[in-house]
Amino acid sequence: MKPSHFNDFNNSQVAKLPNHLKKFIVEQHYEHYTPLDHAVWRYIMRQNYSYLKDIAYYPYIPGLQAAGLSIEKIPCLQEMNDALGKIGWGAVTVDGFIPPATFMEYQAYRVLVIAADIRQLEHIEYTPAPDIIHESAGHAPIIADSDYHAYLSYFGSIGAKAIFSAKDFELYEAIRELSILKEMPQTSILELQNAEKKVALCQNNLGEPSEMALLSRLHWWTVEYGLIGSLDNPKIYGAGLLSSIGESANCMNSDVKKLRYTLNAVHYPFDITKPQPHLFVTPTFQNLIDVLEQFADTMAFRRGGHEGLLKAIACNNICTAVYSSGIQVSGVFTRIELDSENKVSFIKTHGPSALSFDYKQLTKHDKYYHKDGFSSPVGLLKGYGKALEDLSLTELKDIGVEAGKASTIHFESGIIVSGIVKQIEHQKNKIILISFSDCTVKDDKGHVFFEPSWGIYDMAVGKEICSVFCGAADKDAFEEKSFISKTTTHHPVYDDETKQYHQLFQTVRDCREQHTHYEQLPLVWEQLKNHFGNDWLCAIEILELLNQEHIMPLLSEEIQTYLTLKADKNPEKAKLIQDGFYLIKNPVNQLTTN
Repeated sequence: MKPSHFNDFNNSQVAKLPNHLKKFIVEQHYEHYTPLDHAVWRYIMRQNYSYLKDIAYYPYIPGLQAAGLSIEKIPCLQEMNDALGKIGWGAVTVDGFIPPATFMEYQAYRVLVIAADIRQLEHIEYTPAPDIIHESAGHAPIIADSDYHAYLSYFGSIGAKAIFSAKDFELYEAIRELSILKEMPQTSILELQNAEKKVALCQNNLGEPSEMALLSRLHWWTVEYGLIGSLDNPKIYGAGLLSSIGESANCMNSDVKKLRYTLNAVHYPFDITKPQPHLFVTPTFQNLIDVLEQFADTMAFRRGGHEGLLKAIACNNICTAVYSSGIQVSGVFTRIELDSENKVSFIKTHGPSALSFDYKQLTKHDKYYHKDGFSSPVGLLKGYGKALEDLSLTELKDIGVEAGKASTIHFESGIIVSGIVKQIEHQKNKIILISFSDCTVKDDKGHVFFEPSWGIYDMAVGKEICSVFCGAADKDAFEEKSFISKTTTHHPVYDDETKQYHQLFQTVRDCREQHTHYEQLPLVWEQLKNHFGNDWLCAIEILELLNQEHIMPLLSEEIQTYLTLKADKNPEKAKLIQDGFYLIKNPVNQLTTN
C-alpha cells in the first residue's frame, strides 16, 4: 500500500512508483520560495533562452512549455506533472543528491527527480548541488524529444542494475556533503576545504572503478554534459550545460576539447565541482543507445558467472544472483566456490537474505526466514546429461529425489547434498527450489557447508548463475527502509533585514506583472542604495522595467551608471551585470513563456 500522504499529482508515471522509491520523495513547499528565488530563476531562464535558442539542440525551447515550465517563475510540481504526463513522464521532488542507482531507477520509471531547493544568488552561474534549476530547466525540456527520452528511460533500467562498490558510496556521501556546504551561507573556508579534501581523498582511493562508477561517467558525458551534432558545430542537450549560464557559454570555446562519443568515454572521470575541460559529441541519440548497449554487455546482470559474483562481494551491499532456473537469491554475498573449469559451484550470503522468482519474493522465503544468510550449490548433476532444473517429477524419482524420502544428490563439482526431501517447488516448468530436512551439504574433500542441526536446508536449483545485479530482486518486500542519507540540505531562516531585501524583489515583480504602481520603483531603488549595497539583481530588474515602459529616464540613467561602476569594481559580477544589460536591450519574447 502506498503511504497515505503520497501525492501522485494525478500522474500515471508517478503513481506507478514502487514504495522503496516513494520514500525519497519530499514535498516541494512552493510557498518557501522567496521573491529572490523567483528572481534568480527568472534571470537564469532569460539568459538561457537568449543564449540557448541558438546553440541548444532544437527541442529545448519548445520543450520548456512541453515540460510545464515558465521563464517568469519557479515551476510548480503539479503544473509540471500535468504537462509531462502528456508525453508519458512525471516529476517528483527530493532532498538534494540521492544515490546514483536510485536516481537511475526513477528514470527507468520515466519520472524526473527534481531537487526541491534552488541555488543562492552567490551561485547563480553554477552550483555543484542539484537544484530545481538544474533538474527542471536542464532535464525536463529535452524530455519532449521522443528519441532522447527513450534513451533516458533505457539508461535508467540499465543503471538500476549496476553494481557499485563500498567506496562508491563513500564518495557519494562526500560529494553530497560538499554540495550542501557550498550552498550554506555561513559555511567557513575551513569547512569547505575539509569537505573538498574528503572528496579528493575518496576519488583518489576508489581503486578499480565499479560498474556504477563507469556507468556514471557515461551518464555524466551524455545526460548531464552531452553535445550532439558534428565536432565542428555541436548543439547542447546535456542538463548540466542547459542549466548553467556560465558553462553553457564557455563550453563552446575552443579550449574546451570536443571528443567523439564512443565507449571510450568510460575512461574519462569527471570532477563535479569544476567546469569540464572536455566534452563528448554524439552524432545522434541512437548512438547513445548503441554505446550504452556495448557497455551493458560487459555488466554482471548480463554476464553473470564468477566475475559477476566477485563484483557483488566487492559491493558489500545487497545484490541478487539469478540462477538459470529463474530463482533469485538476494543478500550480501561473501563467498563463492569454483569448479575445475572455473565455473561457479557454490554461493553464500551473509545476514538477511531472500529468495524470489520473477522479481516477486517467494512465500516464506523472506529476509526474516533466511536471517542468517543463504547458501546453495550451482551446476549440473554428476553423470547426468540433463540439468536438474529441467527434470520432470518422473525423472526426479528416477534419480531418487521424491518428497518425503531420503535422497542424495551428487554435483559435477564434487558437492554432495544428502537429506529428506520436504518440498519441490516449480515455476514456469522449471524446478527452482528443493527443501530438505536432516540435511548435510559437503564437498568431496570433506568440507562441510551445512549440517542437520542448522534446520531446514533450502537448495536453489540451476546449472549456472546467469545474472548478478545490485539490490534485491523484490525491492519493496526486502528494502523496508531504503537508505536515505543522514546529511540533509540546508533550509535557511531569514532575519528581518533579509526579508526586507526579498520584499523589494516582490514589489518590482508586482509592478511588472500588474503594469502599475511604478511610483514605487524609486523607493525600492533608494532602499537598495542605502541598505543593500551588494545587490545587483534587483537593480537590473528595476532598470529592465524602466526601459520596457519608457519611464523615468533620469532614474534609469542613474541605475545604469551605478551598475556599470559596480561591474568595474567587482570583476566576479561583471559578466552577470553585462548580460543583464544585454537582455534589457534584447528582451526575451514573452510568447515563449507560459
